[in-house]
Amino acid sequence: MSLTYNDWAEAVRDGELVGLECDDCGNVTGAPKAACTDCGSRSLSRVSLPVEGTVYSETTVAVAPEGLEGGYRVGVVEVGETRVLGRLDDEAEIGDEVEFLDVFEKDGEPAPVFGSK
Repeated sequence: MSLTYNDWAEAVRDGELVGLECDDCGNVTGAPKAACTDCGSRSLSRVSLPVEGTVYSETTVAVAPEGLEGGYRVGVVEVGETRVLGRLDDEAEIGDEVEFLDVFEKDGEPAPVFGSK
């Protein structure tokens, strides 16, 4: 079963994190892909991802794209066997356990928001 961006976005809006698992090598990704990032296989299956994880990296976006206010934080969160990019609340730091708390949406484009447990 494929996972389109629209499928992924709808799942995030519903409070679920989804990704793809390669049927050939077992690699898991946290975003829609046409092929496995490890082996190149196109045999991928949709999987649910944990909503809790650990902050792997983070940064503050001081100069935001047009239409957004600067000073927001983003990070990469390890959830299960993969990593997901999202916004971070003000408390979360590298190594902290976090959970998917909310959805930030701008112009119809959702992003998961992670915060301290």
